[in-house]
Amino acid sequence: MNKLNIGVIGAGSISEMHFESYAKQANANLYAVCDLNRQRAEEKAAKYNLEHVYTDYRELLANPEIDAVSICTWNNTHAEISIAALRAGKHVLVEKPLCKTVEEALRIQEAVHETGKTLQVGFVRRYDANAQLVKTFVDNDNLGEVYYAKASCLRRLGNPGGWFADSERSGGGPLIDIGVHVIDLCWYLMGRPKPVSVSGNTYNKLGNRANVRNLSFYKAADYDVDHNTVEDMANALIRFENGASLLVDVSFTLHAKKDEIAVKLYGDKGGVEIEPELVFVTEMHDTILNVSPQTDAKSINVPQAFQNEINHFIESCQTGSTPISPVEDGVNMMKILCGIYESAAKGQEIKL
Repeated sequence: MNKLNIGVIGAGSISEMHFESYAKQANANLYAVCDLNRQRAEEKAAKYNLEHVYTDYRELLANPEIDAVSICTWNNTHAEISIAALRAGKHVLVEKPLCKTVEEALRIQEAVHETGKTLQVGFVRRYDANAQLVKTFVDNDNLGEVYYAKASCLRRLGNPGGWFADSERSGGGPLIDIGVHVIDLCWYLMGRPKPVSVSGNTYNKLGNRANVRNLSFYKAADYDVDHNTVEDMANALIRFENGASLLVDVSFTLHAKKDEIAVKLYGDKGGVEIEPELVFVTEMHDTILNVSPQTDAKSINVPQAFQNEINHFIESCQTGSTPISPVEDGVNMMKILCGIYESAAKGQEIKL
């Protein structure tokens, strides 16, 4: 098959995973980059030998040589750029979350159906080898009916600031930034049951804790100690049409002893812990067993997961097959996330 010419829109930190993965993809040709900061775009162009540099995504989309784009921009631009790219005849890989609102998500879905182009949502955890292994077990009924899942992604100190801490650009804090990863992973492995209601809480108690010394954390390029309009932490109970439920809590900052990530699923035949270390729990001869599979990594291998995601995107573009993280799943995830924020604001359960 012919190589696809790729344009990357947004040259911030997450884009490096896209650039690195495309560079290793035999059927992809890194062709163009766009960023509001021309210097940053030119640095990527020099590093990856790109022919075209833009500061206006519309000019990039007008280039007929470009077949597909990765959108790695602020969340509040995902919908606008995704729709424009689809209507310009480009395939789209858009970083999570799909957008900021359910209304935007539905407009993107409509554009996908109108144009017939491929849109893949960047739910990168689905593409990790361990996640796919667990899915094989689930699909083969080794866990039975998966009726409960529990996920935590807690940072004791980890508000990146910058656009991450600006609700106008991000749409929210840890829930929409890191919570989306673990919520989606659980939902995907549960078989993507229809969400019917959510009950959530958000807390703004600690701020960005810029006063803390002796403990370092990642800071966005536009980090501003004086600007923070997102929640510190969030928790939620999500109910599904099939009776299953998902309990989640996430934080940018919390008075916790250490950072914590945990992803667990429970079925009537067995269970599995995906994070912090892959372990299956089953029963044989009236004995409960903890089964540790022999795999290359006990936790997510982030670079490889991104490589798998990019490989899958290129294949979907070339074959016309539906990606395993289609626009419809992005829409449902926005219903869940926005429902949690609405529930927290109103102090009541929200029907989806």
